[in-house]
Amino acid sequence: MKQVLEKLSASFEIEDIVYQRDDLTFLSAKKENLINLITHLRDIEGFSHFVLLSCVDWIEDDKFQLTYFLNKPEEKYDLGIRCMIDRKEASMDSAHHLWKQIATYQREIKEMFGVDFPGSPGVDEPFILEGWDNIPPMRRDFDTKQYSADTFFPRERPKTNDPKEYMKEQMHPGEWGEYRKEKK
Repeated sequence: MKQVLEKLSASFEIEDIVYQRDDLTFLSAKKENLINLITHLRDIEGFSHFVLLSCVDWIEDDKFQLTYFLNKPEEKYDLGIRCMIDRKEASMDSAHHLWKQIATYQREIKEMFGVDFPGSPGVDEPFILEGWDNIPPMRRDFDTKQYSADTFFPRERPKTNDPKEYMKEQMHPGEWGEYRKEKK
């Protein structure tokens, strides 16, 4: 596999190759070469199974990292192809024409991170967060605590952190309180 990946380095401007395990390698490619690289890996190199697409928000670097995981079933080999894209204008070419299930991952990433995949089926339709009007919730600048405070009513905290004690008090409110006083 090393020879194949090193050969691809020149053609697709692969930036770095990390051999994680004997059956897992990660490589980084530029945005403009990514779809051609994945197509080549599928059609020529035998990476016929698409596993998943993930996204990471590198807010400090003002980038999103998209990682496409592919599998070569004959060799039981996994390959992660990483691509950094600009966070301000988060957009990536769609790969749904290669594997249909990529469209689902792209929809989820669009909704949760705000990364656009122009031309992907249903990418602009609500997926999980129907009626959501805030910034995408998986972005690191989304304030979960503030959103929770603004959206949900405050509730009393339990008097004890012991689940056993808490449940006894919930099931037998008066009795258990009196029983505990007698034991002291």
